[in-house]
Amino acid sequence: MNIEPNDKGHMLPLMSLREVVMFPKSITPLFVGREASIRAIERASSDFDKQIMLVPQRDSNVERPGFGDLFEIGTVCRILQLLRLPDGTIKVLFEGLYRATWLRPEGSSKVLEDGGDFSQVRVTPIPEMVTAAPEGEALMRTAMESLRDYAKNNKKISPDILQALGAVATPGHLADAVMGHLKLDYRKKQEVFATLDPVERLTKVYELLQAEIDIASMERRIKGRVKSQMERNQREYYLNEQIKAIHKEMGREDDPTQEVAELEKRFAEKDMPEEAREKGLREVKKLRQMPPSSAEYTVVHNYVDWILDLPWNSLKETTIDIGAAREILDADHFGLEKPKERILEYLAVQKLVNKLKGPILCLVGPPGVGKTSLVKSVARATGREYVRLSLGGVRDEAEIRGHRRTYVGALPGKIIQSLKRVKFNNPLFCLDEIDKMSMDFRGDPSAALLEVLDPEQNCAFNDHYLDLDYDLSQIFFITTANSLHAIPLPLQDRMEIIRLPGYLETEKRHIARNFLIPKQIEMHGLTPEQMQVSENAVVEIIHSYTREAGVRSLEREIATVCRKVAMRVVDEKEKFETAHISRSSLPGLLGVKKYRHGEKEHDSQIGVCTGLAYTEVGGELLVVETALMPGKGNVNTTGKLGDVMKESAQAALSYVRSRSDAFGLRRDFYKTIDIHVHVPEGATPKDGPSAGVTLVTSLVSALLGIPVRSDVAMTGEITLRGRVLPIGGLREKLLAAHRGMIHTVIIPKDNERDLKEVPAEILKSLVIKPVENADEVLEIALTASVGDIFPGRATAAPVYQSLRGHDDAHEPPLTAQ
Repeated sequence: MNIEPNDKGHMLPLMSLREVVMFPKSITPLFVGREASIRAIERASSDFDKQIMLVPQRDSNVERPGFGDLFEIGTVCRILQLLRLPDGTIKVLFEGLYRATWLRPEGSSKVLEDGGDFSQVRVTPIPEMVTAAPEGEALMRTAMESLRDYAKNNKKISPDILQALGAVATPGHLADAVMGHLKLDYRKKQEVFATLDPVERLTKVYELLQAEIDIASMERRIKGRVKSQMERNQREYYLNEQIKAIHKEMGREDDPTQEVAELEKRFAEKDMPEEAREKGLREVKKLRQMPPSSAEYTVVHNYVDWILDLPWNSLKETTIDIGAAREILDADHFGLEKPKERILEYLAVQKLVNKLKGPILCLVGPPGVGKTSLVKSVARATGREYVRLSLGGVRDEAEIRGHRRTYVGALPGKIIQSLKRVKFNNPLFCLDEIDKMSMDFRGDPSAALLEVLDPEQNCAFNDHYLDLDYDLSQIFFITTANSLHAIPLPLQDRMEIIRLPGYLETEKRHIARNFLIPKQIEMHGLTPEQMQVSENAVVEIIHSYTREAGVRSLEREIATVCRKVAMRVVDEKEKFETAHISRSSLPGLLGVKKYRHGEKEHDSQIGVCTGLAYTEVGGELLVVETALMPGKGNVNTTGKLGDVMKESAQAALSYVRSRSDAFGLRRDFYKTIDIHVHVPEGATPKDGPSAGVTLVTSLVSALLGIPVRSDVAMTGEITLRGRVLPIGGLREKLLAAHRGMIHTVIIPKDNERDLKEVPAEILKSLVIKPVENADEVLEIALTASVGDIFPGRATAAPVYQSLRGHDDAHEPPLTAQ
């Protein structure tokens, strides 16, 4: 039965399509497997002159679509060929005839495959619209040009097909024909198929062609880039295999390329700043281009190893427990209450602010007082790794900042080297003996430390060897020093000074009894039953065999006693019982007394005055002697005095000359005598601004012939006007006075506030006399009355009054020769 399209429509079998759009005037083979579709094809072949309505599904995943699951426009097709396959499916060759709409007959099921049967629909043809010739012709030419560009990258569009498409006469026919050769999503094809205006349809086809051309061009570039990369990788692989074979033939087991690859892997895994990573990878790239036998290869490899071995962002977990820290400090150190309290305050602030930015602690004190061991205790209390760097004798700036890589054997500075060794970037760093640094032509290391110890700068410390900014701000720096005068002021400004003044005798006894003696007994293989030390023996060792502010020498002497006892234990074997160490037995164990601590003079003498000095080993009594002899006014100072003490002697003489009338001296008394000021123990250097009052007292005593009280000691600097200035080290000086059996101590009035830091037991044994001027010192220290010391005080005129005609003939004679 021949059915021709008409405006009223006609009935045709309906078959749904999945992901396929059939265009008019195109021939397409399809594989059909659904039962209803097969029945529709068979019925169309037998009863409808091989014509059938093909309509795409809206959703290709629906297995049994209803009429509502289909698009409104489909294609009426003719079945050209039908082939049944062994698996039950059929292969059908369809020819598209024309577009048409369809309408479901009334009373039919809503499901297309009701009971496996097919459905028939009423088909209404859609006539092709006629377009303006010029516009259509121009669009067709443009579309064919794009199609030819597209065909260059699509081998399935042969020249024959292009020639056939070039013969198409209408825009709509050309659009339908081109869409059959494009690989697009069926939804886009259905959108073009449903466009009835031929010009608009061909315009959409042209847009799709252009998009496909752009995509094809991008794919071509990507393929080219991938192919080039693959060729380069294959070439590198081939060359690397050749290099491995060459090294194997030469007997080299280590493969340099493998080593470089391992370095790159380590850089990828290492937690470090990007700047360091990028520089390190640049250096690794250089290694690839160098022969391993070259000297520069080793230099670059060492540099890369340094970058990789540093703990850039590796931090050890730390905790601050103030109670536990206090227990640790008290268990490790007896006394030192003020330093320990300041350290605990510092830790408390760190715990609250949770960061380290703040002052750097500097522990200052004599040798052996426990500065370094106190730093170790702080490290243990905070859970940080302990690093110690001794700066004693460091004279080269490169020791801190490192050497530049232009030098042979260049290395980073000691700071960076220590961090590599400890493997964490937040240790407790002890810069020991910071006052022992010096400088020469190689630079000033103390100036290099300014950046290390400045909390505002050390977050970007630049080591010359690394040439990279390294963050030191997480490090807890503590420095130690024996004295401050050797530390440059800019460096002192970056540190908070905590003084460890030394141990009192009572503290030394406690430390020896409870710490040192048990420790040394255990270290020498003895037991407490084999060796017992009396309290008098401990005191005698402290007095006569040690001279120090700390306890280092005390521990050595106790170790000597332990060795002597150990020798007896080995010699006597079973006969040995217990070694009782007493004061009387010490000479046989330790030899004769090594030291005689400064003691007061037994008798009051003319020109002999006792002063107080502060040394690195604590306080000492300082005896100043003045002798007068006929001469021409020369002043001689001996005893290895420093410049400051020599100037103090000159100032003392000038003060006495300016007060000659008050002292009852001739105004030219100095012209007929020579003055010799001597401080005994000439092998020991002496210097400092606290001997002024001592020199004045000794000089006045010698000039007036009045003895100085032997039970009085004094300290203080003096001005030309006689004013007494404050001094430092008062605690240690008073301890020396107590040790030397001094009864009265003269101190500057301004130092009276420092007495609160002196132990009560020391203050009880001394009479402290604060003074403001030298006249008060003389009144206390000299054995004569005030009238004898100052016979002309009531009527004496100032020295400048001699310019007004003072009569020298009435001046008193010289009172001391």
